[in-house]
Order: sequence, then structure tokens, then C-alpha cells
Amino acid sequence: MGMMKSEYDVESYSPTATDHTEKHIASALPVYADPTGAVPGESFAIGDSLYARIQRFAGKYSIEQRGIERVPENERTDTNLVKVGTMWLAANMVVSSFALGVLAVPVFQLGFVDGLLTILFINLLGITPVCFFSTFGPVFGLRQMVLSRFFFGFHATKVIAVFTILACVGWSSVNVIVGAQLLHAVNNGIPGVAGIIVIAACTFVVTMFGYKIVHYYEFYSWIPSFIIFLIVLGQFVHSGAFVNLPMDVGNSEAGSVLSFAASIFGFATGWTSCAADYTVYQPHTVSRVKTFFWTWIGLIFPLLFTEMLGLAVATAMTFDPETFEPSNIYSQRYEESHIGGLLAAVLFPPFGRFGEFCLVVLALTVIANNCPNMYSVGLSLQVLGRWTQAVPRFLWTFIGTLVYCAIAIPGYSHFETVLENFMLVIAYWLAIYEGIALPEHFIFKRGIAGYDPAIYTSPHLLPPGIAAIAAFLFGILGAIMGMAQVWFIGPIGKRIGTPTYGGDVGFPLAFAFAFVSYCGFRTLEKAKFGR
Repeated sequence: MGMMKSEYDVESYSPTATDHTEKHIASALPVYADPTGAVPGESFAIGDSLYARIQRFAGKYSIEQRGIERVPENERTDTNLVKVGTMWLAANMVVSSFALGVLAVPVFQLGFVDGLLTILFINLLGITPVCFFSTFGPVFGLRQMVLSRFFFGFHATKVIAVFTILACVGWSSVNVIVGAQLLHAVNNGIPGVAGIIVIAACTFVVTMFGYKIVHYYEFYSWIPSFIIFLIVLGQFVHSGAFVNLPMDVGNSEAGSVLSFAASIFGFATGWTSCAADYTVYQPHTVSRVKTFFWTWIGLIFPLLFTEMLGLAVATAMTFDPETFEPSNIYSQRYEESHIGGLLAAVLFPPFGRFGEFCLVVLALTVIANNCPNMYSVGLSLQVLGRWTQAVPRFLWTFIGTLVYCAIAIPGYSHFETVLENFMLVIAYWLAIYEGIALPEHFIFKRGIAGYDPAIYTSPHLLPPGIAAIAAFLFGILGAIMGMAQVWFIGPIGKRIGTPTYGGDVGFPLAFAFAFVSYCGFRTLEKAKFGR
């Protein structure tokens, strides 16, 4: 204890604890930080506070104790970059991404070629920020939401953390609905509630233990799901049910492509707000190029494979041209059990019980998809304040699990609407985030050398955040101008596509409005405050 106090600066970890309440809360937290702001792992269990006792209990069972505190260099021992790739490979080799590809046909009325090209190019665009920010973890040893303080400032980052929490909980709800639908397709006697609870419980067990177990699980979990998707592909090709749906033309085609692109972008770029969370234990000597590459491989392959497969299978669905009622087994099963029913139409007739087994395995792939969401939701909650940081990450993970189950259960019967609308909203805010973070990094900080990671807990040294909030509001304005939702079509969105549905250009406008306004506001802010 005495050596720890002499080696680490107690006060530097709590620069904002100015009043009695803040100091009391801060006293429950690990306060031993080296000059770079890094906090050693052994400090979490020091003392007799409730926090320390909970952390000691967690340590007995090898549960990760660290939250948003900076990882010291001597604890960054994860040198296996392949795990960075398999992390994202498993998280996206899942039925949820297959379901997204399916939506191109029944929801957006696209043909096969235009749907395929949209999936290809928008995914290439959407994953780039995720790959870029993943390289920050080894350099700084900081989580993505903590890194956001260097773009948005200490206090404004809390707003971003709220959006990240909503995204993680929302995506988890959507994903678990898909998994429950698959289980229901296997056995109509399994209620959606039961499927949701089983998948959520399994996800919690993995994420509770933290970084190492999440990476370990994801390292292997993609293999069975990939094999089953290959079986789906082989059987579907053998069936001859594929239909090369023709492209539409004119305004309706433009509107449909743009709206589908927004959904694809939202899914692909959705990991941006937690990208660095899964590389913080990599040493700073790791090549940023290699980190980017492995992240890129881990994202692009499963996204393209599963979404294109979903699109191909969806072309087999036919509907009566007059009544729009399902007119073959694919559309009938889709109508009955959504994505689970569509996969059942491919697997059940030829494989019987084995087909049911395949569907159960695909349902459980949702665990791999939800692990990053639930792991990062606890970290994002800790960013909100000293009192939230005083709650260990794994307890926040448990609370987050309860919340997304509470959302998913009543939303079970409205999957398509929930999925489409939610992903479009996510695309908007992440485009704004990227429109602020990227110019801050490239224009104002001029690269990695412009960061001082030691100040991540010091509000008076970080950017004030005024420019970021102002630009965020402008980004929202851009999204509103270009959005094309069921409940609202923006004035620019109306000019694209048909007058009834429009075309969604909310995410490029959100990015452009945020980028341009931030450059102007940040120039003024830096001239005024000098930071």
C-alpha cells in the first residue's frame, strides 16, 4: 500500500472532484495513476470500500475489473492481432446481418444487382471509421468513449455516451428478436419471450467476464455459423429458387437504393463508437496499419457474405400481384416467422431435423453479435459521471441486459419496422460523430502526435466541447433535411425518389453539415480558449 502511494499520483486521477460529494464518490474509485494517467489493475481491489470489496469478489472469478481507466503499458500484453479480426468476424457472421440483406427485397423493393452493389460499396464506406478508430486502442490504451473526450471535450462526451448506450441497447434488442424468431421457426411452441431470455442470458455470461473472454468466445464462435451459412448457400443454389430480380428505374429506384444504403451504412459503421474498446490491451508497439487491416478483414468478409446471401435468398419470395399475399413457401414462411421462417424454408424440406439444428445454431450466433454491444454499454455508462464509474462495468452489463430484454419482448412482433427505423436513426448520429472526430484528428490535432493521453481526466485541458455540440446540432439539422422515414420525410429527401416515400440522404447530409460547421466553430473555439 505504501509503495503504491509513492509510485502513483493519487490526486491526478480525480481532477474534477472539487466538492465534498465528488470527493466522496472519487474515494471509492481506484485513484492510483501514473504520470500518464494509467491505472494499474491491482489498484481496483485496494481498500475497504464497497467498490473494492465487489472488485475483490470479481477478481476471485477472473472477471475483468477494469472499466474506462487507462491501461498501463505493462498490462497491454495481448499481441495476437488475429484476435482483432476474429472479434469482428464473429460479431458480424450472424443472422442479423443476413436479415439486413433480406430487407432489400420485401422492404426496399430492390432488384438483385442494385441490391448487391449497394451492399458492396456502402459497407466499404461504413467500416472505414471502425477500422481507423480501432488503431487508437493500442496507441493510447483508452476506450472509445474516453477517446471521444479529445474530440468533444470532457462534458460533451457524455451526450455521445448516451447515444452509444441507446445504440448498444437498441441493437441488442433488435438482434435478440431475430434470434428468438429463429427458435420460434424451429418450434412454434417456443414463445418469443423464452427465446429472448435464453439468448440474453448466454450473452451476459460471456460479457460479464470481460475483454479476454469476449475475445476468446469470438475467436471460435464464427466457425459453426460460417459452416451453416455455407450449407444455406449450397442448398439454396441446389434448389434453383434464385431469381435475378431486375433493377427498377427512375426516381423510385434512386429512393429505394438510398434508403437501403442508409440501413447498410448504419449497420456497418455502428461499431465506430466502441471500436477502440477491443484493442486497448494491445501494446503500443503494434503496427497501426496491421491493426487497421485485421479489423477491415474481420468486418468486410462477414458483412458482404451474409448480407449478399440474405439478398439472394430473398429473391425467391413471390407475392400475388393483385392481393400481395405470399404465393410460395419462401414468402409464406417469411410472413409467418420472418427471418427464421425464410431460413426454415431453405433448410427444413431437405434436411429435416438437421435443418432445425442448423437454425438453432444460427439463433445462438446472436450471442456473438450482442457481446460487443453489452461489453461496451457498461463502459459508456461509466463515462457519464463519477457515480456511474463507481459502479463496476460488469454490474452495468447486467442492468443493460435487463433493459434490452424489456425492449425486445414487446417489440418481438414488429421486427421489420424496428430494424429498419432503428438502423436509419443510428446512421444519422454516427455520421455526425465521424463528421466531428475526423476533422479534429486530421485538421486540428494533425495526427497522433497532437494527443496527450495523460489529460483524459482533466476537463480544463481537453477541448471545451462548445464547437462539437454546435456542430452536432447542425448535423442533426442535416439529418432532418435529408431523412426519409415513415413518420417524416425531409425537404431534401422529398426531392429524391417518389413523393410518397422519398429517398434517404440523411447520413451524408448529417456528416457534411457536422464536418463543415465543426471546422468553422472549432477554429473560433481554439482561438478563444487555446485548447
